[in-house]
Amino acid sequence: MDYKVSLRKMRTTRRTPICYEMESDRGTVLVNDWIGKEVSLFFDGTIHCVVCGKSIRKTFGQGSCFDCFRNAPENSECIIRPELCRAHLGEGRDPEWERVHHNRPHFVYLALSSAVKVGVTRDDQIPTRWIDQGASQGLILAECPNRYEAGRLEVYLKDHFTDRTNWQRMLKNQISRESLEDAKSQLIPGLPGEFRSFITEDSKPLELEYPVREYPEKVKSLNLLKSPVFQGVLMGIKGQYFIFEGGMVWNVRSHSGFDVLFRV
Repeated sequence: MDYKVSLRKMRTTRRTPICYEMESDRGTVLVNDWIGKEVSLFFDGTIHCVVCGKSIRKTFGQGSCFDCFRNAPENSECIIRPELCRAHLGEGRDPEWERVHHNRPHFVYLALSSAVKVGVTRDDQIPTRWIDQGASQGLILAECPNRYEAGRLEVYLKDHFTDRTNWQRMLKNQISRESLEDAKSQLIPGLPGEFRSFITEDSKPLELEYPVREYPEKVKSLNLLKSPVFQGVLMGIKGQYFIFEGGMVWNVRSHSGFDVLFRV
């Protein structure tokens, strides 16, 4: 069966295991059904900016043309560094977009993957954010009134936790055994007073299970710009990665905007 897809981040639903979906020329596809089957990918070089839709040769950020990477609010600096957000001041690349997306409650969280990670996300992105990162557990640490305040707290916590996921270890399922609840309880007594009112008292870790038949011992990343045709048996999905037999892994999200034919 062939499916033509203009790639975007896969949609996820928290079940046991997590469900992954794509939109194709045949409608919505449950990608979990492909696991255990031989999957071929064909990329003919067609890429469209995920923001403005124009045809491009390469992407910037996660699927944008250069102009949209430089000017669109979806690519503003505070996406990566929330402490630089100006939405609460009525400012930004697009103040109305910022008001809707960033001048609203944001969570500061701890996630368990390769290590205990600290991060920031909107109030409507739990547990989606944790799933996209391939976390095995996630715990809400604090609820802040806007992205800027959440970013300030995250900066403080970077002295205690990493803000990055080691994607190789995550895909090999080399997961830290640390307790998120213990990490939170040990952290709270030392927090500056300005942050303590944001701390959530009753949150519990959320367990996440991924549809993976077998984790690889070693991983090698597939880039469709360099290898536009690939074929392999799909062994699982974790984060936004396909895991193929033999350890080849493919990041769907980093190929946003690519037009790909899947043959299953």
